[in-house]
Amino acid sequence: MRRRSIIGASLAAVVAMGLAACGGGGDDSGASKTVRVTLANHVWTENIKAALPEFEKQTGLKVEITQLGEDQLSDQYNVKLNAGSGDIDVMMYRPLQEGKLFAKNKYLADLSDKVKANKDWDFNDFQAGPVDTTTYDGKVVGVPIITEQEVLYYRKDLLAKAGLSAPPKTLDELKAAAAKIKASTPGVAGFVARTGKSPAVTQFSSFLYSFGGDFVDGSGKAAVNSDAAKQAYAYYGGLIKDSGPANVSTDMSWPEAMAIFTQGKAAFYTEADSLYKNATDPAKSKVSDTVGFAPFPAGPAGSKPYNVPSWALGINDGSENKANAWKFIEWATSKEQTLAQQKSGVPSARSSVWANPEGTATYPKDLVDAIAASSQGGVGHDRPLVVKVAEAREIVGQPIVDAIAGKDAAAAADTANAGFQKFLDDEAR
Repeated sequence: MRRRSIIGASLAAVVAMGLAACGGGGDDSGASKTVRVTLANHVWTENIKAALPEFEKQTGLKVEITQLGEDQLSDQYNVKLNAGSGDIDVMMYRPLQEGKLFAKNKYLADLSDKVKANKDWDFNDFQAGPVDTTTYDGKVVGVPIITEQEVLYYRKDLLAKAGLSAPPKTLDELKAAAAKIKASTPGVAGFVARTGKSPAVTQFSSFLYSFGGDFVDGSGKAAVNSDAAKQAYAYYGGLIKDSGPANVSTDMSWPEAMAIFTQGKAAFYTEADSLYKNATDPAKSKVSDTVGFAPFPAGPAGSKPYNVPSWALGINDGSENKANAWKFIEWATSKEQTLAQQKSGVPSARSSVWANPEGTATYPKDLVDAIAASSQGGVGHDRPLVVKVAEAREIVGQPIVDAIAGKDAAAAADTANAGFQKFLDDEAR
């Protein structure tokens, strides 16, 4: 049980806290006019800070921002939320990393009624995948603010040289194209992607879904040894083993994989759309003028890339200022603010912004088309949705490494599934 300490507070302060608590659900009477907002270091944060005078003028509220790096942010949340502290009103958090932990421990307030109240704000405008991930036990606990989808990066010049008129639309076509380019172009890999046991899990997830699998089944049981999962592990590992860079290491995250692609050493690369400027910026990429983007190729179950919220805004359930906290979130995630954010390069979860030419003017057109396709059938998670995410990734990522090394992917998946089920059982206790 979390306890809110009021030791040392004056009687007047205690009364004021009580009044605020009574009015926190809707009426602002008695609530603090200062909204305390904790945000991560991010372009989104810098944009919001620049626009704050507008919000404060409109509402008469004062916004007090605490801005921290990701590690510091996690440390502060661990201490303050666990203690039941009420001195954070709005919190920027990572739904995929700590969302289940926060929701399970009741750190996040239920926003279900609030998101339905303002039709003009329009919660239905938010994409289904990200919303699924900011929902816990049927209750909306966060509003997604930044999204990522997995897309296919490719080299237009290498495709043309290989006689390929269009990027691959299926995983079978990707495998064939990657093999053809590697065989015909010395020193260039057909395909590159993350290979590290934990980092690769997120990018592997789209392959898993497109083969028809997931990390858990409909009953919540481990499913990384299903037929679909075994096929996905074998495909991903085999594609890198057979068509990847020579002597490829099994500890690459995105910076290493991206470097191979941007140095002109690979034809295809599956990665988050949010990293695209690393490939198109001439200052960072030797192949910037030949990079193209395409939707994630379809597998036996279709094209099912992840479409996830990397960050969201929630309200601390311990806050005594929930009504004003919601006013901030409502403004910060409005269509107007979201459009402004996206115009500055921050990909959003609002469908209307992606449909607005202003919202996509700074993006390559083929990337916009790829993102639109990803958003339609996208899956709202790119890793197991558990409390101890890092530990789970280590378990389900092992078959990726084994498959790249040429080991039996099916046997590795069986071993991983047993370990993952034990992990799930332990976490449920």
